[in-house]
Amino acid sequence: MQAMTLSEIEQLRVECRSMVAKQSMVSGAIAMVPIPGLDVGADVAIMSRMVEQINQKFGLSAAQINQLNPQLKQRVFVIVSSLSSSLIGKYLSKELLLLAFKRVGVRLASKQAAKFVPFLGSAIAAGISYGAMRMLGNAHIDDCCQVLIQLQSSTTFEHETMARDI
Repeated sequence: MQAMTLSEIEQLRVECRSMVAKQSMVSGAIAMVPIPGLDVGADVAIMSRMVEQINQKFGLSAAQINQLNPQLKQRVFVIVSSLSSSLIGKYLSKELLLLAFKRVGVRLASKQAAKFVPFLGSAIAAGISYGAMRMLGNAHIDDCCQVLIQLQSSTTFEHETMARDI
């Protein structure tokens, strides 16, 4: 993991938000198919791929974190645990993704119920699916940005303290 400036972190945020918007549209399009339950599997697959891509872009995938020196790795895990993020630096499992989906559980339940309303129900389900996926993706991006910003500020503080001590 290389040190990043705030503008580089912001650029990653913008890139990832664009990716989340596109994936959310795919989720919404799949939700328009009037078959109850079809979109749930698609949402899990989309969210899984999206979280992995976001983690990779921010240098926070499980494999990338495991390659860090032990001190930096520990610092990353402390920051991640303080944010209560369950999707950063871990191999994704269905259980972890279901925890993330619980954050928008009422919306997802509403989406399934809306599919039973003729014509308009599919459009409502698509809107709910798009909004839920976008909310989850953007929240994950914000968590990743927060990790990098806190990591940067603690490293900067450490370097300044060492420079004063010398």
